[in-house]
Amino acid sequence: MAVMCSNMVMVFKLSVTQSTRGAARKVGLLLVDDFALLSYASVTEPLRVANLLSGEDLYRVRAIPTSGAAAVSSGGTVVPAAAQVGEQVDFDLVLIIAAGNPFAFSDTRVLQWMKHLARRGVALGGVSGGPVVLAASGLLADHRMTLHWEHADGLASLYPELVIERSLYVIDRDRLTCAGGTAALDLMHAVITRDYGGALAREVSDWLQHTDVRPGGGAQKAGVVERYSVYQPPLIEALAAMETHLADPLGLEDLAQVAGVGVRHLTRLFDQHLETTPMRFYRSLRLEQARRLLHQSGLPIGTVARAVGFASSSHFSSAFRKHFDCTPGDERLA
Repeated sequence: MAVMCSNMVMVFKLSVTQSTRGAARKVGLLLVDDFALLSYASVTEPLRVANLLSGEDLYRVRAIPTSGAAAVSSGGTVVPAAAQVGEQVDFDLVLIIAAGNPFAFSDTRVLQWMKHLARRGVALGGVSGGPVVLAASGLLADHRMTLHWEHADGLASLYPELVIERSLYVIDRDRLTCAGGTAALDLMHAVITRDYGGALAREVSDWLQHTDVRPGGGAQKAGVVERYSVYQPPLIEALAAMETHLADPLGLEDLAQVAGVGVRHLTRLFDQHLETTPMRFYRSLRLEQARRLLHQSGLPIGTVARAVGFASSSHFSSAFRKHFDCTPGDERLA
């Protein structure tokens, strides 16, 4: 077994050397405190393994804390700085990795540096909540993008002009955005393929036991069938439409049209299989998302209300109190 691994590394050393001579690609990881360690590892490990299997220094990765000499993950892991914000490094790619409440990040020094890198032609991206920071820099305008689903509605409320996709990752010219977690493994597979070819990328994924590489347009969540245990096509279609229209709720007739059935038939299906009405279920989905936003972002209550399809804060507060028996403000303090 050891001999086989040794031979495999030698083969890739030859193929990469022959076809991709040049300097190592310099990758900066801008770490916002409370970042998710899984996202960080899913970015760094494929690049480390690419170096290992090729026998070359294909990637040089530097951690860049946004503050201090080290960054601290949500689980308490400390990652020391290998570079500093503003340092003159000839980066090829800089990815922002953030989680927790990325909406609270407002370091103008970092935002200005990102703009400076963009002017120099450095490819930029964000992982998990990182695209929120990139959007605050104004660097996602006119680009398709994605981010972790828990932040998507909040970002859409702040920047309605953004083209936000509910996918695993998006590469749009010199912008790379990713939903985070293991989706970063899929993103890095695409990056290695672009940089050094599919053969090396496949070997890296196999090394990491990442044998089921997903396309960028893959779904961020388990399917409707798995999450709600429903198997009737009209219900599946209606529930999927609800989840993709939280900020701009559809009417009952629209939902029935999407489901391909009449209003009465759709209503019977919800009663039989979910023991509620379509619109009551829909409102519950919107309010549950609002509850997540209240805990996971610092967005004003009015912005949260708009993110889940309520035209006014007063209407939202009334519906929220009726559903959860407390006000949005009380929920945020809980």
